[in-house]
Amino acid sequence: MYFKDNHFKKWEIALLLALCAACLTGMWAAGRQQDLSDKLIRLHVVAVSDSEREQSVKYEVRDEILKLLEPELRGISDRENAQAKILDLLPAIESAALKVASANGGKRGAVVTLDKEAYPTRYYDGFALPAGEYLSLRVILGEGKGQNWWCVVFPPLCAAAAEGIANCEAASLLEGDDIAFISEDDGYEIRFKVLEWWGKLKQFAGE
Repeated sequence: MYFKDNHFKKWEIALLLALCAACLTGMWAAGRQQDLSDKLIRLHVVAVSDSEREQSVKYEVRDEILKLLEPELRGISDRENAQAKILDLLPAIESAALKVASANGGKRGAVVTLDKEAYPTRYYDGFALPAGEYLSLRVILGEGKGQNWWCVVFPPLCAAAAEGIANCEAASLLEGDDIAFISEDDGYEIRFKVLEWWGKLKQFAGE
């Protein structure tokens, strides 16, 4: 069956081409995000509440965990070995978190896990990490109803914002394409917005 006018209008062709380009970019960005995810271990610390005191405790717990892990992960160049080391250290990480929490008065529990977790896009000075699922060292303090703190514990990118992603030592564990993907020098905001759109589209399609 043919319509009387079976020719696409110019704006319809332009819209179709734009949609195809967005889909291709989305698929490419999703692949790059997955490649990046396979190399990282994120750190997620959740405070008891949003009170000034509990937010301060959250940062102290973060600092204590990073101080514990930094020498233990030094020299490790792949995520598999880093994951095994962190799994061995989970009891020590929990003890460190509880120690800091107790030192600040009050009764705060701490639940520490290492598992897959969905992250939103996070922007730092000089680089950003796209939304997606990452292996995550998660520390929940008390009821865990406060604001989160996110970063990367392997490679140790938590200090990269101050040094610049391309110049920090941890970046040497990533490939050049990974650095380009997350660097602000190459338009990551547009790529990440397309990636977020692609994720929503897949959810809508039931994937």
